[in-house]
Amino acid sequence: MKNRIIGYDLARALALFGMVVVNFKIVMGAADNGAPWLVDLTGLLDGRAAATFVLLAGIGISLLSGNARRSNAPKATVPIRNTLFKRALFLFVVGLLYTPVWPADILHFYGVYIAVAALLLTSSIRKLSILSFLLMSGFVFMFFAFNYEQEWNWKTLEYAGFWSPLGMIRNLFFNGFHPTIPWLSFLLIGMIIGRFDMNNLVVRRRVFWAGLVTALSAEVTSRLLIHSLSAGVSIADQEAIVAIFGTKPMPPMPLYILAGAGTASAIVAVFVDIGVRCGNHRWIRPWVATGQLALTLYVAHVVIGMGILEAIDRLENQTLPFSLLASGVFFALSVVFAYSWRCRFKRGPIEMLMRHLTEKRRAEQ
Repeated sequence: MKNRIIGYDLARALALFGMVVVNFKIVMGAADNGAPWLVDLTGLLDGRAAATFVLLAGIGISLLSGNARRSNAPKATVPIRNTLFKRALFLFVVGLLYTPVWPADILHFYGVYIAVAALLLTSSIRKLSILSFLLMSGFVFMFFAFNYEQEWNWKTLEYAGFWSPLGMIRNLFFNGFHPTIPWLSFLLIGMIIGRFDMNNLVVRRRVFWAGLVTALSAEVTSRLLIHSLSAGVSIADQEAIVAIFGTKPMPPMPLYILAGAGTASAIVAVFVDIGVRCGNHRWIRPWVATGQLALTLYVAHVVIGMGILEAIDRLENQTLPFSLLASGVFFALSVVFAYSWRCRFKRGPIEMLMRHLTEKRRAEQ
């Protein structure tokens, strides 16, 4: 893509680092094993990095389908839609194969998100906005109508019955790590942003301030509600209040979706601005390459990163500073690998495989 906006790759690289930090600290049992300020600081990443990834995927879908959508020719979107369906199937299958190794996998959820997005390529911004709102409010209804904790063992974060048809559907759409309802909202918001001219400074500023104000408003509202409603109630009621009005990703209530989407939007705007201003600098290329290999590196952070930590017996019962050190080392090595790989190849290993399997027929036509 000649006019590629490298700021999206930079934002994807940052999101990758955030996911590595979050996943390493959880697996290593280090989330609360550190100084309070450090626990609070790293806690801000929970659910935000993954939300940024999903939002960026939505932006990518709008960019991919932009010319076809603007042509106003229904047939023009058919090959794009078919490609997206194939990518969705690829990610869903790879994610399921990956799940036994990494139960918190997001790839198979991505498959569902992208399949739905393929059906919405030509939907207006208004329709995408309404659907996003319905997903957020729909989850609230489901939360009170059904048992969100069903199948979960919160101590071990294991989900019983995942491989049964009903259990998988429940996990995919309601109470999994990244349930389609309401996580698809992030993708839809990304599709909306992807239709904006982010090369325009005024547009970038509007997206940044809209995102920042939304995120801060959600966070402040959450804290005020929790503080005012928790006074004088039992511990069980306090936990329920935090679950309903908090901004943690599980359960993904509306204030979390707003905080996550706002944060992701502001981050994207900032990094697009950095890309516009510094795109010709050599120092930025390794970070761009890292964002372009995000899929490969996402798989690698579990298979290789956690695999090495397990081999040296440092995967469990670790401190938060050590988990951050491990995350930093893995990410630094990822940057070196990504840049070296991109100097020789156009795409990452898994990205290359996905493109070969999902676009081969299209290329032959």
